[in-house]
Amino acid sequence: MAQIDCRGLACPEPVLRAKAALEEGAGSFEILVDNEASRDNVLRFGHSRNCRVELTTLKDGSFLLKFLVEKKEGGESSVPFDQDDYSCAIPGGVSTGCNLVYVIASDSMGRGSDELGWALLQTYIATIKEISPQPSRILFYNGGVKLVATAGKALEALQALEKKGVKILSCGTCLEFFKLETKLQVGTITNMYEILDSMASADKVVSPF
Repeated sequence: MAQIDCRGLACPEPVLRAKAALEEGAGSFEILVDNEASRDNVLRFGHSRNCRVELTTLKDGSFLLKFLVEKKEGGESSVPFDQDDYSCAIPGGVSTGCNLVYVIASDSMGRGSDELGWALLQTYIATIKEISPQPSRILFYNGGVKLVATAGKALEALQALEKKGVKILSCGTCLEFFKLETKLQVGTITNMYEILDSMASADKVVSPF
């Protein structure tokens, strides 16, 4: 079984290499990573493609993810397409009417006062749950990740939205930069590949900046 060593590689590179292996028809293969963010991203990617992924934690703290992929006749690997990744409906029965994605890329809304900008952004996010249609995803990167790790009405609103089926995705590199990776209180860690894919496949992208 082929092993792809992704230790030392920043996200989303491990995900991109797993994706390439699937598309090239590599059959079953292993991905080796050395951090939890990459582990979670690769695992979630595999599940999004309906792959069976076995996770093993090695003695040195690295993670081995084994993709078990059945091969079709002719040598082409079976890589199922998960239509839920592109659906206009949110899992859990909440329909958006479109694939609407919100992007939060800062911890301050507008210019002039960071303190006021923080307060405005708290209210903005809290108001999203009152707006129709509801988003399918809310993406957080750069200073925006502070919202998913800090108590406040924005965090409470995000937790309520997640319960309704809205996906809350935060950049792992950004969380690490601000030393917030252990303080995440809502949603899941993601990578630049998934952020870009979410924006590119959205019917509409909304941002307060």
